[in-house]
Amino acid sequence: MNLLILGGTAFLGRAVATHALARGHSVTCAARGSAPAPEGCTFVPLDRDDLDGLAPVADRRWDAVVDLSRDPRHVARAVSDLDPAHWVLVSTANVYAGFDRREQAESSPTLAPLEDLDDSADYGRAKITCEASVRGARASSTVIRPGLIGGPGDASGRSGYYPWRFAHPTSTDVVVPDAPDMPVAMIDVDDLAAWIVDVAQRRLHGVYNATGTTTTLREALRISAEAARSTATPLWVDPRTLAEADVAPWMGEVSLPLWIDDPTWRWFATLDTTAARAEGLVTRPLAATIARALAYERSRAVLHGRSPDRAGLSDDDERRVRALALGGARGR
Repeated sequence: MNLLILGGTAFLGRAVATHALARGHSVTCAARGSAPAPEGCTFVPLDRDDLDGLAPVADRRWDAVVDLSRDPRHVARAVSDLDPAHWVLVSTANVYAGFDRREQAESSPTLAPLEDLDDSADYGRAKITCEASVRGARASSTVIRPGLIGGPGDASGRSGYYPWRFAHPTSTDVVVPDAPDMPVAMIDVDDLAAWIVDVAQRRLHGVYNATGTTTTLREALRISAEAARSTATPLWVDPRTLAEADVAPWMGEVSLPLWIDDPTWRWFATLDTTAARAEGLVTRPLAATIARALAYERSRAVLHGRSPDRAGLSDDDERRVRALALGGARGR
């Protein structure tokens, strides 16, 4: 297969390129080049903000194009300028209109597309607009709506923060949100990447959710402590105390991942993946992804000679939140 990846130099795109190369496919990565492309692929530098930015890769017929963009103008231009036999768009679970139900299917209501393509700050609406472009293309297409992606390369720290923190506690406990039953699901970057290559090769047509099996925050923390071989225990801190300490849910510079303090978003991480699994999606256990995320965090610490830069709580933040929580936290 002659595969073009629009991106391919960071996290998921890089994993897709690596898996495709391992299967013997010819891979071209087209991107700005902020990170090096995997060895073995052809790298084409380009800027998709330019009206003719795709010209360097528009003069040939591709067996498949994988697009990871969130910019509706970029995707619309790609559909106009490129002529592949198949499209794969990596969308997101954020396209759904609500998250008050467990493991919603692909047929669930979605957000409205953007009316102004320059107003792409709304991630979910931007992605559903990108989906519309690809689904309207002449070629067949696979639209994949992943949940949280974790494992090696997750620089956000959303999959690596807790195992890293249990491995490097600031006390005999670890500050966590008092939401032990919060639903949690995550897909390993390599499981998703392998399936993307598979559906591109097979030219699978349709829309598919993709994430791991649903569990709880309590279990994810247990797995994280086990991966870190840590004796530290969770310190369950009331969300009101976390808000007082300016700790954000899910993501951000000072945040605690795998948790959202909003009942209308309770099931955000979960998705019905029946259709994708029927088409060959296989996901490894969460414990394996957490262990891989911890190894990645450790490799970054060695590389930079310090704790890795990523979202979560710094040591000072953890001590500050613990001090605020004294008397209000409880064990489980």
